[in-house]
Amino acid sequence: MASAKPTVPPQPEKVRAGMGDMNSEFVEVWTDAAYERATGLWSILDAEGRARAKEIPSLAPEAWRRIYRGMRLIRLLDERMTAWQRAGRIGFYADARGQEATVIAPVAAMEHSDWIVPANRESGAALFRGLPLATYVAQQLGNAHDLGKGRQMPAHTATPRSLRFLPGSSSASTQLPQAAGLAWAAKIKHDNVAVLAYLGEGATSAEDFHTGLNFAAVFRVPVVFLCVNNGWAVSTPASAQSASETFAVKALAYGMPGVRVDGNDPFALYAATHEAAARARRGEGPTLIEAVTYHLGNHGSPDHPSDRRDEAERVVWTARDPLTRLQTWLRAEGILDDAARNNLDASLTDEIRGAMESEEPIAAPTRRTLIEDVYVRPPAALEQQLSELERIRARRR
Repeated sequence: MASAKPTVPPQPEKVRAGMGDMNSEFVEVWTDAAYERATGLWSILDAEGRARAKEIPSLAPEAWRRIYRGMRLIRLLDERMTAWQRAGRIGFYADARGQEATVIAPVAAMEHSDWIVPANRESGAALFRGLPLATYVAQQLGNAHDLGKGRQMPAHTATPRSLRFLPGSSSASTQLPQAAGLAWAAKIKHDNVAVLAYLGEGATSAEDFHTGLNFAAVFRVPVVFLCVNNGWAVSTPASAQSASETFAVKALAYGMPGVRVDGNDPFALYAATHEAAARARRGEGPTLIEAVTYHLGNHGSPDHPSDRRDEAERVVWTARDPLTRLQTWLRAEGILDDAARNNLDASLTDEIRGAMESEEPIAAPTRRTLIEDVYVRPPAALEQQLSELERIRARRR
């Protein structure tokens, strides 16, 4: 007769750490798979424009042409606007050169009913959503056609409410509690929408980063946080910004998934955002995506990053240009040949020039707009202040 097998005492199960779990003998703060996603680098399209076919998001050729067009428009627009700022035709500009994939691909992955909460380099995504180019240019000029009536600094575009696209925020992380609030409202109202909120890696050091992510995780609201890690927060390198292994890994401590992707790969950006948005709509809560990229332009138009950044760094990242990568793949797939690309560039250049020519002669908003849009009827004190301003201006003529 076979001998009986020794009895193995049951082992306590691992549990995911959280409130009330501290008495467990084995506590697993996060899984190995979750850690790997937050510290690895998800990439589908490599620097030479070659893609892993099985992972390419399933989109029609026209959708990929539209994404490329959106990215190319930003590049050409940023080059022209920077030149106009240098010539004194606009007062300030914040470009997105080198990180166009982070602007367009994530927004393309969202539904049009979803909300977009930008930081300060995502105005081009409003154009992708349907904002007229002339309206965009009007905001840079602060003229009477500016939907914001000249109240914001350039590159902080106001949009029609139908686009569900908030004005940009230069104040690092202030937009994150707002995004969590939008998502909380959607959850309360049972609206099947998600919110995409942008931030730079420097914003992770600000108070509202904690407030926004902690609230979103606790209340499981449908928001996707997209951290655009372009290596520099003005003059502070990412290495001096945080001691965490990555920025995406911070998500695990808040109790949400963290995903780290190649920010110059529109395929990976689209796939990661689409997955996170779908998860949010299912009621499974927020996600933090870190997009690793590089800003080839200036922090702002008066800035000269060569004072602090090594030119060799720029050369390395120029070789990883997201536009070149996508363009190479589109050509190889027969979706956009060289003739079509050249025609597109010529058409976009004409559009940009035409928008500037039509908007530059437009006068500034009337001074009366200073006291409008808060009260149905401006109070007497504001009317008095406006009258005094008019008298002062009249004396200076």
